[in-house]
Amino acid sequence: MSIFKLNGVHLKHHKNTADVPPVRMPVPKKAVIPMSMHIGAPAVPVVKAGDEVRVGQLVGEAAGGLSSPVYSGVSGKVKKIDEIISVTGAHITAVVIEPDGLQTVSEEVVPPTVTNREEFLSAMQRSGIVGLGGAGFPTTVKLAADVSRIDTIVVNGAECEPYITSDTRTMIDDAALVAEGLGMLMKYLEVSKAVIGIENNKPKCIASMRQATEGMEGVEVRSLPAVYPQGGEKVLVYHTLGRVIGEGKLPLDCGVVVINCTTVATIAKYIKTGMPLVEKCVTVDGSAISEPKNVIAPIGTPVLELIEFCGGFKCPPRKIIYGGPMMGIALPDLYLPVLKQTNAILAFDRKDATPPPETACIRCGRCVSHCPFGLAPCDIADAYAADNAAALEKFKVNLCMECGCCSYVCPAKRNLVQTNKLAKVKLRNYQTKNREGGK
Repeated sequence: MSIFKLNGVHLKHHKNTADVPPVRMPVPKKAVIPMSMHIGAPAVPVVKAGDEVRVGQLVGEAAGGLSSPVYSGVSGKVKKIDEIISVTGAHITAVVIEPDGLQTVSEEVVPPTVTNREEFLSAMQRSGIVGLGGAGFPTTVKLAADVSRIDTIVVNGAECEPYITSDTRTMIDDAALVAEGLGMLMKYLEVSKAVIGIENNKPKCIASMRQATEGMEGVEVRSLPAVYPQGGEKVLVYHTLGRVIGEGKLPLDCGVVVINCTTVATIAKYIKTGMPLVEKCVTVDGSAISEPKNVIAPIGTPVLELIEFCGGFKCPPRKIIYGGPMMGIALPDLYLPVLKQTNAILAFDRKDATPPPETACIRCGRCVSHCPFGLAPCDIADAYAADNAAALEKFKVNLCMECGCCSYVCPAKRNLVQTNKLAKVKLRNYQTKNREGGK
């Protein structure tokens, strides 16, 4: 199979914690568990102030098809049902729990009976599992697809963002669970082919996964070039299978289910133990962190407590982000919690986090030549500045995956990816207005 390589950028990997096995932190002093940690409708709280809760107990039930239930990762007493402001500025409901430190497990935690596809999907719906690579799409919705449309599963083990190594540790420490979960997916999705894509800067992961999947018919572990954004869904599918996911299309439209390696391991763990998604392995790193580590923390743990467990700050932080330096989101508040999809907390000093001043575009074309999809961010920026939504549509801004390659390579240090995000909103409003006007 001959596949052209999509463009991207070569980054400094900074995988400082790749050889650091995860350490479980103490029970936090407080757990703030948001009801919205997934794409779709927020969960609805099923507990109230004063209720005693245990580890693995349901605290928020899914609200409809595109939603996900939420469980407690601590035992203790519900202090209040609160409203917090997320990193996106949205007001979201959260269950605030005062842990008792005992970590008493709920009687509800029982391994599910799974003997067929229907029982498997029912178990996935109850598991609370969402995409753990950062997207947060409810896994049960993805797996409920029409199996006749699927011929291949692609497991995302790229972990292409700098610093983050939580997936790396999954592939090294829990390789058997990844293999077991993949076997379940292949069985219940009735798929005979699977590819595990891992960047070639992770030789231990490649070796570990090849050993774990040895003898699994139809499973291939593929070593991929370490080029960002290798882990982007469309990029990964192209580089592993040579298939193009068109504009406005999903992997399912070209016969593929893409699923993160840690998500796969978590599926196997839930089926074996009955413990829903209540904790995360989080990489804590960056130039402002005293002791970079991979930390296992209950979902809802305040970021400040996670950082304190890593020795605190060794210098005043200039910026703290959820996720990686390319696509991560800055935290306005250290009391915001670890979420289901949190794979890293990075804190950077003033030198690393102070953006250089923007200068005028010199029309060098680097943003075009490095964009994985061949978009023209410089032209998109001009169209956005001119309030020309029709031009934004012509320039295919909706294809932008917001990877940040354009901003990274721009010699003028222009905020191109930020403009692309705003341009997508402008185009969406324009298209909505046109649809409504045509009724």
